[in-house]
Amino acid sequence: MPSDDNLFGALRAAFPADLEATAVEAIGADGHSLFYTWNDLDRASARIANLLDSLNLPAGSRVAVQVEKSVEAMLLYLATLRAGHVFLPLNTAYQSAEIEYFIANAEPAVVVCAPANFGWVSKIAFKAGTQSVFTLGDDRSGTLLDRAAHHSDAHQCVARTADDLAAILYTSGTTGRSKGAMLTHGNLLSNAQVLKDYWGWQEGDVLIHALPIFHVHGLFVAIHGALLNGSKMLWFAKFDPAAVITRMRDATVFMGVPTLYVRMLADARLTRAATAKMRLFISGSAPMLLETHHAWQERTGHTILERYGMSETIMLTSNPWQADAAHGGQSQRRPGTVGFPLPGVGVRVQTDAGEPAAVGEIGNLEVRGPNVFPGYWRMPEKTAQEFTADGWFKTGDVGRIDELGYVSIVGRSKDLIISGGYNVYPAEVESFINDLPGVNESALVGVPHPDFGEVGVAVVVPKPGAELEPQALIDALKGQLANFKIPKRCFIVQELPRNTMGKVQKNLLRDQHQQLFTA
Repeated sequence: MPSDDNLFGALRAAFPADLEATAVEAIGADGHSLFYTWNDLDRASARIANLLDSLNLPAGSRVAVQVEKSVEAMLLYLATLRAGHVFLPLNTAYQSAEIEYFIANAEPAVVVCAPANFGWVSKIAFKAGTQSVFTLGDDRSGTLLDRAAHHSDAHQCVARTADDLAAILYTSGTTGRSKGAMLTHGNLLSNAQVLKDYWGWQEGDVLIHALPIFHVHGLFVAIHGALLNGSKMLWFAKFDPAAVITRMRDATVFMGVPTLYVRMLADARLTRAATAKMRLFISGSAPMLLETHHAWQERTGHTILERYGMSETIMLTSNPWQADAAHGGQSQRRPGTVGFPLPGVGVRVQTDAGEPAAVGEIGNLEVRGPNVFPGYWRMPEKTAQEFTADGWFKTGDVGRIDELGYVSIVGRSKDLIISGGYNVYPAEVESFINDLPGVNESALVGVPHPDFGEVGVAVVVPKPGAELEPQALIDALKGQLANFKIPKRCFIVQELPRNTMGKVQKNLLRDQHQQLFTA
């Protein structure tokens, strides 16, 4: 018989004794709040889980979800775990061509979309063989909640082993096609438990949740952290710098991407007095500029804790939340680094020849641990390529480990662009550009941007005799790709720089446009 290692069971066991206490305060754009008790979370997720049970789905069915952020969307995630199925979150910016690929690849039994998108999403889903399509609006409207209301608010959590799948997160491939990173109940639970201790979650902590919930940071790191600690969440559907700063008086923990910190620094209301009650500011999903670190320290008196993770591994390393006896009592948060490997996580740096790199030497980062995913959905050959013979996962990131054990990320070997915390893979965008009329070839490179950290710049070569207009090319992409993937600028050139092997020298293009947004 399988052991009951269902992640939901562990989260539910951590709910506080007073189930009528507020678990989530959902703060609306108008400033008014909706309050959810711990009992509400339990009962509402039970109703949705019972709805899923009533569909008689095969065990481990995929539930694909593309909806706006809401507490009910979080409840759908918890219900999917509770019912023993696999949650598949999709970025709300994805367009029809992208959704069509994800649904064809994952073959979800259930798809949940925004009410306004039901027409085109359901057409794609039913054509691909999806059994049920529900809708869920950010105003608690839609067929999912209507149907769930007819079911019992008590539900027995389905037994799952640590190796059973809990979620699939699509992460775009460098060859242009997205890969589904499979995450197990054990991956997610082990990481949440380690972070609870490593970040010093305390009784009475209150989390400001202002991140999207379709990727690792907002869905797993933030939500699991709060639930596993029995901590209240102040829930913002959309990030609003002024509103978030105002509510810091009622909170202790904030998690964000560098872009959010930059935007708060632009608000005069960010002061030491405004952040006096806060205990911990955490940043990740993209590198933070040193000037942002220093500006935040100067304005608030707090040092941002930077950490490092991936869709395939959840969190891998972190700066310490306080001095650490294991490192001589001297471990402090160090801007420009992502801290130390988390307990139980192995991180090593290898040379291109596959040998261990010297201390401080830059090389390829490889990792292993209970948080590392078992592989990519239905891609055994790709999975095999991404692991070493001795079982380490090749992150594709380039970094170094100094003499004190601090890990620094210095680049990305796969040309990944991280814009506002979201991953943009050049090959995928280039394939869409190359299909546009009059385009011969293209290259997309990432350059620094003061707000988003990094943005894409397209360099396009026209076909002989074709006349291309940069803005027209950008506009043509807007109906096909998520907005964060759209290049911020486009340049028309007669040829791309290449090396003697014929490979495009993207480093030269990056250098050429390095000051485009920061001069």
